[in-house]
Amino acid sequence: MTQAIRVLLVDDQELIRVGFRMVLEAEDDIEVVGEAGDGKDAIAQSARLAPDLVLMDIRMPELDGIAATEAIVRDQPQTKVLVLTTFDLDEYAFGAIRAGASGFLLKDAQRHEMISAVRAVHRGDAALSPRITRMLLEHVTPQFGAPAAAPAPAESAALASLTERERDVFLAIGRGLTNAEIAQTLYVGESTVKTHVGRVLSKLGARDRIHAVILAHRLGLVGD
Repeated sequence: MTQAIRVLLVDDQELIRVGFRMVLEAEDDIEVVGEAGDGKDAIAQSARLAPDLVLMDIRMPELDGIAATEAIVRDQPQTKVLVLTTFDLDEYAFGAIRAGASGFLLKDAQRHEMISAVRAVHRGDAALSPRITRMLLEHVTPQFGAPAAAPAPAESAALASLTERERDVFLAIGRGLTNAEIAQTLYVGESTVKTHVGRVLSKLGARDRIHAVILAHRLGLVGD
């Protein structure tokens, strides 16, 4: 049996944590290993429990989700963070992405959307819709500088290490395509795409799909 995804719940409202726990623990492949009510406790619990994924609220007292995300991603690189926000245009959510979060989820998301998001982020397949991708790039890319005229030496080496097929997959990721869409575009199986995506992320040193999207646009490899 596949090992369950170990999740840490972080929200300053206990009732919300209870609701999320009920939804997540109803799934055989997800285990809630702990809860935290603020950013400071989230950092401490993450260090103690080493969860696979943190479901992180953004607006909290003491220490907000952005600062907590940055600390967790820095100190627990194996842990991924999925941030929770009330509005998809929330500047706080984009701030968390800049801090290293692997995706964000609306608090009013349907049950199946939450489960899918947790699984997707855990496997590094946090694909975003074209609309959300555009919004993300508008808010995040400037933090990384304008698109480069030419890649830095390290980036050139990473790009050169990609095979032709891996480069195709990288460009498709940059366009915001899901694995299923990439499979249809390249006429290969979805399992083959997953393998290529893993290799692309590894070679580029990208934490996840979101950061690969940002990299592709920052390097000017993908147009608007």
